[in-house]
Amino acid sequence: MGSKERYHWLAQDVKVSGVDDMVLLSKINEDTITENLKKRYMDDYIFTYIGPVLISVNPFKQLPYFTDREVDLYQGAAQYENPPHVYALADDVYRNMMIDCENQCVIISGESGAGKTVAAKYIMSYVSKVSGGGDKVQHVKDIILQSNPLLEAFGNAKTVRNNNSSRFGKYFEIQFGRGGAPDGGKISNFLLEKSRVVSQNPGERNFHIYYQLLEGASGEQRENLGVTIPDYYNYLNQSGTFTVEDVNDKKEFSDTLGAMSVVGLSMEDRDSVIQLVAGILHLGNINFREENNFAVVESADFLAFPSFLLGIPQDALCSKLTSRIMDSKWGGKSESISVTLNTEQACFTRDALAKALYSRLFDFLVDCVNRAIQKDREDFNIGVLDIYGFEIFQEEYVQEGIKWTPIEYFNNKVVCDLIESKLNPPGIMSVLDDVCATMHAKGDGADQTLLQKLQGQVGSHQHFSSWNKGFVVHHYAGKVSYDVSGFCERNRDVLFNDIIELMQGSEFPFIRALFPENLEADKRGRPTTAGSKIKKQANTLVQTLMRCTPHYVRCIKPNETKRPRDWEESRVRHQVEYLGLRENIRVRRAGYAYRRLFSKFLQRYAVLTKETWPTWQGDERQGVLHLLKSVNMDQDEFQLGKTKVFVKAPESVRRHAATTQLFLLEEMRERKYNGYARLIQKAWRKHVAVRKYVKMREEASDILLNKKERRQNSLNRNFVGDYIGTDVHPEIRQFVGRRERIDFADVVIKFDRRFRMVKRDLILTPKFLYLIGREKVKQGPDKGQIQEVLKRKVELANIQSVSLSALQDDIFIVHQQDYDSVLQSVFKTEFLSLLVKRHHEKTQSNLPLKFNNLLEFKVKKGGWGPFSSSGSRQIQFQLGQGDEAVLKPSGKVLRVSIGPGLPKSSRPTRRDNRKSFYRENRAAPTAQNDSGPHNGGVGTRRGSSSRGASLRQQSNMEQPSLPRLQNRHRRNSGHAQHVDMGFMNVPDQGAAGLQRRRSKELKPVPGAGRPKPAPKSKPRSPQCRALYAYDAQDTDELSFNMDDVIEILTEGLSFRSVGLVVWTPSRTRGNVPRKLRGEDLDVEVIAN
Repeated sequence: MGSKERYHWLAQDVKVSGVDDMVLLSKINEDTITENLKKRYMDDYIFTYIGPVLISVNPFKQLPYFTDREVDLYQGAAQYENPPHVYALADDVYRNMMIDCENQCVIISGESGAGKTVAAKYIMSYVSKVSGGGDKVQHVKDIILQSNPLLEAFGNAKTVRNNNSSRFGKYFEIQFGRGGAPDGGKISNFLLEKSRVVSQNPGERNFHIYYQLLEGASGEQRENLGVTIPDYYNYLNQSGTFTVEDVNDKKEFSDTLGAMSVVGLSMEDRDSVIQLVAGILHLGNINFREENNFAVVESADFLAFPSFLLGIPQDALCSKLTSRIMDSKWGGKSESISVTLNTEQACFTRDALAKALYSRLFDFLVDCVNRAIQKDREDFNIGVLDIYGFEIFQEEYVQEGIKWTPIEYFNNKVVCDLIESKLNPPGIMSVLDDVCATMHAKGDGADQTLLQKLQGQVGSHQHFSSWNKGFVVHHYAGKVSYDVSGFCERNRDVLFNDIIELMQGSEFPFIRALFPENLEADKRGRPTTAGSKIKKQANTLVQTLMRCTPHYVRCIKPNETKRPRDWEESRVRHQVEYLGLRENIRVRRAGYAYRRLFSKFLQRYAVLTKETWPTWQGDERQGVLHLLKSVNMDQDEFQLGKTKVFVKAPESVRRHAATTQLFLLEEMRERKYNGYARLIQKAWRKHVAVRKYVKMREEASDILLNKKERRQNSLNRNFVGDYIGTDVHPEIRQFVGRRERIDFADVVIKFDRRFRMVKRDLILTPKFLYLIGREKVKQGPDKGQIQEVLKRKVELANIQSVSLSALQDDIFIVHQQDYDSVLQSVFKTEFLSLLVKRHHEKTQSNLPLKFNNLLEFKVKKGGWGPFSSSGSRQIQFQLGQGDEAVLKPSGKVLRVSIGPGLPKSSRPTRRDNRKSFYRENRAAPTAQNDSGPHNGGVGTRRGSSSRGASLRQQSNMEQPSLPRLQNRHRRNSGHAQHVDMGFMNVPDQGAAGLQRRRSKELKPVPGAGRPKPAPKSKPRSPQCRALYAYDAQDTDELSFNMDDVIEILTEGLSFRSVGLVVWTPSRTRGNVPRKLRGEDLDVEVIAN
């Protein structure tokens, strides 16, 4: 299928939608950026560049350009070679890791529903596909890919804005070995939205796993776990939303269980996970009522299932939810006091237990994934993070002393300090922790105290303001209002020791393992708060990212309807603003987008010059300057800092010729390494091929051993496979499948029902046997022209047997169900060995080979006449004279006579001792190779005999290679050895001696030193002279040396005045011969 049908965006001469790279926009403002994104979005171009930054707009539909075809297209390609795509960014990430030996990370930003999670999936999927590897690597890849549905089931939920919103932060690292194959991984999770377990907003759902369990549980699970409809559970019925459009919860439950198995969870652990999920649901159905100002369980019946599923006593659960033990110190003495809780406090305790169980379960699943794929020693890794944020490089210019015009942009650091600063003045989180430290039990006035303290500490901050229910922070994305109701209680994130002790007493080891705390240890200092956990996780994440080379994806949500081709202008423009796209473009245009340490730059491009390869000896700065000058990079396109080189964005430099200097650096580097790789590959393939063909000869010989006489040259020749050159003949290749490998191809003789001979192209692949012929077009614009026609296509599994005679002839019959094919090929041994092997691979059975001097074959029903009916024919073989088969048809019988060949027990005798093509010291050719005299005056005669006759002319077992030295002609090989006659020389003393020396020095050399030419003889027929030496590569080719004169005996009709049929290897692919016209021949015509 052509690319236009399925991949219009990759085809040529298609509609242009905006610009691929917004650095090239004529005007830089939010309106033009938004309009460009809209044009591309409406034409299904969801990706756009800002230099190396990728902008992705959520299409809310499946697009056709995420297949294996695109993986092949973007692998190893430069960014400018193909349209913008997330695969291009992923390929750049992977290649940079391998080339620079540095960790890489992809930071994906955007609001909920913008497509961050999907972008992360495509990046991980691409890297897994292109990184290769064996069974162990494939196991790691499976875990990496299967961890997605598992963590999405427990960490994603439907929100008002996104049907599959990630409710936790995830930083996924794929770890690689030195060879580039993924051999490990690690997931860091943070900020799980635990509150969703116990409450959801209208129109939203709890985490996916709950609804998957209710829809996908088996009958036994429903009975054992108390599974029923979602409206029954308090933790699910608050929002009134239980289903998601186009989501099959039952199927996804099965996928989730499968993912658990892939990441290594045992069946027992899987059951424990599902049991705990059900236990949390039932825990939420425990309600409380007020009795004498104290909380009591409203119905003891609802305690049964939670107690059963959590493995704890029912009365203990009731007691711990309605009371707690407090430690009191007075006068140096400690005392434990039992405090009864009110209904609000009891509900808080119940929900705290539910949230703790779920969050610890989620951490357990993440740990399971990490245990399955994490390795002890880390070489390189690629991290993928979906979070807000955008990068602007400006401080680096100041540090490196780079001259440029600064771009004004909003620096969000001031807002970060407002939130997390510890001193002068303290930030919002620090004030919140201080208030929580002074709270008692459930402080109703704590939230108001927080608001008052915030007003006093940061009330004058330009990015802070208050309102009646809370406060407002002026983020880079706009103003965000926060309601302080419940702030302090949620920040405390307290799970009382009574509850932890209760869970540690569970009868299930799985639940006990989720609560490893040592309650006997002396705890000092403040208890950990949610805010402090957030800051710790964020700082750890930043430290990890700072050790990586970053890449960026900006995701944009085009609408709130979640429908394709729906564009909300104001919403997109707002995202363009807070993502900083305008500032990003301006920085790219004005600044130096490419920056690299001198040492890294030298390491990457050292191969470009001999002075820098393998290492630059001298000052690194001068080495970088040398490399830049070697590619003629203009001075205004780069600057050298103190430790780094800065190169302008390729898009902001001249765009002609499709490349810029920076791209040229990469292309030159690629070409260098490609050249070296090809040399290594060529040597290795030759090494492997020699041994392969030696083995093939032996295997082929075994097929006919003791069953058929052999031709002299069929035992020791090399197997080529493709004797037609299908790679350069698309008119033949068109009949074979695109990904179908051709094992054998040759021009053979086919016998019809009347034993008439016709040429056919025989092609063998691992699946089919093809016979291709040629016919004249009878009508249409191409009337009268010859075109290739598929005559027969046979599935290898349908071949019943192959019949041959016991003599040395080249005829064989391929038997099939309907009718048989009688063929003749001098390469029958090679063909049969491949056919037998491929037939066995396809059918797992041996192909019968029959040997008899009386062969019978079925013919296809034809037209009118005595031979038109279907039936059978016979071929009788008899011993005759000579090596050429003599054919005598007689009615329905073909008589074939041929002389005796080599014994049936003959086996290959020659070992493949190939000589180097450029070997200097070679033995002189023997008379077997020289088919003409050494003076070059008499042409080497080429006969017009058949391929078999040509083969017999080259029957020597150890055929030496022909000389290749152009300045050493064969005519010199006949000169007599020079004898030193110096003792006869007259002494060179005195005036006479001086005169003799002068006369000798001034005497001109006859013929300017050239040897006396041979007398010209009038050619009896046209001749030509070889411009270089050539070794015959096939049976119907001619070997000759440079300057050999070749007499032309036969003329081809298509060669006009020259009329020469010559094979040459220099203009063909893979040394496959083809006919050349006169102007292309590697000979010069000297007579005609």
